[in-house]
Amino acid sequence: METTKKEVLLSIQNLDVVFGRGKKSFKAVSDVSFDIYKGETLSLVGESGSGKTTIGRAIMRINPCSAGAIYYNGEKISGKLSRKADREVIRKIQMIFQDPAASLNERATIEYIISEGLYNFHLYKDERDRIAKIEKVIRDVGLLPEHLTRYPHEFSGGQRQRVGIARSIVMEPEFIVADEPISALDVSIRAQVLNLLKKFQNERGLTYLFIAHDLSIVRFISDRIVVIYKGRIMEIAETEELFSYPLHPYTKSLISAIPIPDPIIEKSKRLFVYSTDLHDYSTEQPALVDIGNGHMVYGSPSEIEKYKAIRFGG
Repeated sequence: METTKKEVLLSIQNLDVVFGRGKKSFKAVSDVSFDIYKGETLSLVGESGSGKTTIGRAIMRINPCSAGAIYYNGEKISGKLSRKADREVIRKIQMIFQDPAASLNERATIEYIISEGLYNFHLYKDERDRIAKIEKVIRDVGLLPEHLTRYPHEFSGGQRQRVGIARSIVMEPEFIVADEPISALDVSIRAQVLNLLKKFQNERGLTYLFIAHDLSIVRFISDRIVVIYKGRIMEIAETEELFSYPLHPYTKSLISAIPIPDPIIEKSKRLFVYSTDLHDYSTEQPALVDIGNGHMVYGSPSEIEKYKAIRFGG
């Protein structure tokens, strides 16, 4: 894909998210900026507590932005919106949650759970049209229309996550925030759910922000990867570029943690442990810099030169 032809769907600019006030405040996200192009899957990767979900929830306007702004289709969606704009954003941007058990109302039938968005936005002509829509979407996610009369507790984790996907897809969104949608599922089910997300992307031209802590999973689904550590972006690159040339030490540590299927090689593998002591920012200030080939790395001017030499030789 040529960068010049890509259309920016969502843009995050200098985003800060702070929780609490005064001395008890905690900055979860610090000066984060990146664009998501229409039709792509951008993965946001980092360990627990790095701010990934906080960014996803800021896009959904669950977490308010303390500084910076979020734009969707060129329109600012962070901060106060008119009721009409608010409803438009809710319909176009949907979320698939990490825990399929906690995100579904246990007291509601699957039919009602999937129909809730249709009811709220009146996205159907009549009752027959509503039934047709939910029966189609339940089949699309690999379940059956007879499942619609059941309750979430009657399903396995993988089936519940399929219901969560159906609930998002039935709204006909353009953009989906998938917050670790497979981390709570059995390994055997994970590939099925990823394939389902890929299928919907191809059929409906969806754009995804895929949040994960495991780089091996995102390699399969992503066009580009953003690596985040303690609320700051460390590296951004296209998937194969990042795996071929991981430049930031934190990215290298994440890649070294990916399990190798061969038990003998896995046993003798050396893990690379990241520490901030590897950097000296006392005299030079770090920044996120594009070193070429759409590859951005966070570092001081001397580190950036070193990264360029590693990537391009010299």
